[in-house]
Amino acid sequence: MAAINLGSTGAPPAVSGSLATDAAIADAFLASAVGGDTAPKRRRARFHSLEVAEVRSLTDDSVEVTFAVPDELADDYAYLPGQYVALRRDFDGHELRRSYSICRPPVRGSVSVAIKRDLGGRFSTWANTELAAGDRIDVMSPQGTFTSGLDSLDGKHVVGIAAGSGITPLMALAHTVLARSDDARFTLVYTNRSTRDVMFLEELAELKDRYPSRLALHHVLSREQRTAPLLSGRIDAEKLERMLDALIPPSTVDEWFLCGPFELVQLARDTLEARNVPAGRVRYELFTTDADRATEPRHGRPVTVERGEPTVAIEFTLDGLSSSVDSPVSANESILNAALRVRSDVPFACAGGVCGTCRARVVDGSVNMTENYALEPEELERGYVLTCQSHATSDRVVVDYDV
Repeated sequence: MAAINLGSTGAPPAVSGSLATDAAIADAFLASAVGGDTAPKRRRARFHSLEVAEVRSLTDDSVEVTFAVPDELADDYAYLPGQYVALRRDFDGHELRRSYSICRPPVRGSVSVAIKRDLGGRFSTWANTELAAGDRIDVMSPQGTFTSGLDSLDGKHVVGIAAGSGITPLMALAHTVLARSDDARFTLVYTNRSTRDVMFLEELAELKDRYPSRLALHHVLSREQRTAPLLSGRIDAEKLERMLDALIPPSTVDEWFLCGPFELVQLARDTLEARNVPAGRVRYELFTTDADRATEPRHGRPVTVERGEPTVAIEFTLDGLSSSVDSPVSANESILNAALRVRSDVPFACAGGVCGTCRARVVDGSVNMTENYALEPEELERGYVLTCQSHATSDRVVVDYDV
């Protein structure tokens, strides 16, 4: 991959698409407001086999994969900027599921994701080295709430802070914010090791050329010296504070989007909180490496109920059908694992408390949720939990996946 200047380069490119397309993207963005009466209803996550239309190299260790969506499934795969899909494939008889953010503004009949190869990651390595146009793979319908809560973008300033593959959902968000309003601004702080590691490098340069006065693009390289010291080195607490003072005064920002590894996202959240930025203005999404993800098997890990052993009665509703399973107290298994033992179609993707695909509402009983990086405070108040992280604390638990 040839090195490209990280600033604005060249003449503004011709704007592809039409005003009607931009308007459709804008409408989708506005419909993504979270909370209140305007909140979109979560759709039931379902897998469909889709054909790979194109695999395009982004860097030495990342690709953009575009799936063709047939007309009969177009409504199922309509998505909002910032959402994700899960991919599913069997490897030597073992099912692997991986979630990847959608990297393009909404386009009917097409879904594109970016996949970065992780050292030791079986799924991401296969996608980068073997996946090709014409192949078919199971793709889950779009999910996620990493979307805007703004009622209008006119005159608004939106900021994104991303690291590595965390740029993926911000690509769709940045395109949409800038296309939606003539005076909306987007600031992106994007950190990588070196220029060669920057995903969507050319696209970001083109976007800067298209909106030179409304897009502020700050590339921070941890292992490559830049002219500005503030943009060189790892983003730590001191550097982030200096950025907020010199580049992005929080008082000028209407909404924040944070996407990257836990350490960076948590640092940014803590720093913004200390600056009295309301939590409702900060959206965040975490990613984990392919190699580190521990996904529960398709049918749940084996659990044996011994005669006379104390159990918890777990009941759940999915697609209007009710099912039940007894879970040994000693097993301390998650609600998801117990449900998978009797129904293989229970929705999940990451099984790590990050994606939110396994969300359900507790109708009766109580649970303890180990981790939560996906649910909003309003959802928790209404009784929603991540079933992959939830363990029964009562003799009977009833959850509903359909609400």
